[in-house]
Amino acid sequence: MKAVIQRVKRASVTVNGESTRSIGKGLMILLGVQDTDDLNICEKLAKKCAELRIFEDEQGKLNLSAQELGLSALVVSNFTLYADTKKGRRPSFVRAAKPPLADGAYERFVEELRKTGLHDVQTGEFGADMQIDLVNDGPVTIVIETDDWK
Repeated sequence: MKAVIQRVKRASVTVNGESTRSIGKGLMILLGVQDTDDLNICEKLAKKCAELRIFEDEQGKLNLSAQELGLSALVVSNFTLYADTKKGRRPSFVRAAKPPLADGAYERFVEELRKTGLHDVQTGEFGADMQIDLVNDGPVTIVIETDDWK
């Protein structure tokens, strides 16, 4: 799995041009699932995201987590995180997981993230057309690839 985590002042996602879900200060997480991923990694990845110390303490150091501060998260599935651009100009997405693995892993990750004690966890909708609006704070953007944990 791959997660792109952004520290945000606010974020929202509009799904299919209708339903909008939003958070205030917290984490914007784009989540990609690879065709070789195992659902058992979801708990560890969710915990890692919630506990990342990317928020400033009183001294201005990145020492606090969204979990510690009781902040929120917005999670959006994003298969394009597994784009392969080695050949040509058109990306290949053969490494991106397909349903039911992809949507199952996305749902499981969200479920595990909700267990971490974050204030609120909002989501996009798997496979839907979505527009994201956010204010990146810092900017702070972290990429986690679970393949690196092996």
